[in-house]
Amino acid sequence: MGIGDKISNAVNEAKGKVKEAAGDATDNERLEAEGVGDQVEANAKQAVEKGKDAWNDATK
Repeated sequence: MGIGDKISNAVNEAKGKVKEAAGDATDNERLEAEGVGDQVEANAKQAVEKGKDAWNDATK
């Protein structure tokens, strides 16, 4: 996984956590759910990139 991808995914995950916390603090269920969704998306991208890294390491 490229460093740019790692940073981008980490930033997106952090943004999701902030949205979730803000939604929870303001009783805004839509914002909270959006934050959780952002985190899930970032984690899925990280998992795909880790799988690619593992594949590349195994085939070297």
